[in-house]
Amino acid sequence: MPDGTWLVVGLGNPGPTYAFHRHNIGHMVVDELARRARTPLSPAKGMRAETCQTRVAAGGIGAVGADAVRLVVVKPRTYMNESGQPVAKLMAYHKVDPAHLVVIHDELDLDLGQLRLKLGGGDNGHNGLRSIRSSIGTGDYHRIRMGIGRPPGRQEPADYVLSNFPSSQRTDLEIEIGRAADAIEVLVREGLGAAQNRFNT
Repeated sequence: MPDGTWLVVGLGNPGPTYAFHRHNIGHMVVDELARRARTPLSPAKGMRAETCQTRVAAGGIGAVGADAVRLVVVKPRTYMNESGQPVAKLMAYHKVDPAHLVVIHDELDLDLGQLRLKLGGGDNGHNGLRSIRSSIGTGDYHRIRMGIGRPPGRQEPADYVLSNFPSSQRTDLEIEIGRAADAIEVLVREGLGAAQNRFNT
């Protein structure tokens, strides 16, 4: 794998009102990464984001070793449609190339329990991805697409993504958050191909 810092961004909306919404699954994965690193997220001055820094080695997140990869984990504190602003600032500050950017987001076209890693692609109507493309000038970064499924019946997608996961899905949700965190560890250490082979479902 190439040397250099990786920036891992989980998309969502700020504040307790949105915390358990389907749209905030990216935030949930970032919380899991910070938990594994045993390093709390804290406000990054002037960045409109909470971050923590850690390393990923053979022993996992927080492990040390000659093969350790530096990771900056990010939870934007902007609303979804302004996510690109803190991402661009943090990329500049940490000198991160788009090839070392990983964005975790919700995906209507996949069911809960499905996860896809990819490099580049369109925004597919996702306001967070659109904002990032606008701010950094490219869509050529890694994405981890977390399935949330389509809304039932005639429910509007906007209402669906801004509603909580039902309690009946909490166990499956926790499993998928853990799988996404595992996938990030493999991606930054072994590359996209290895991560896709193990985690794309």
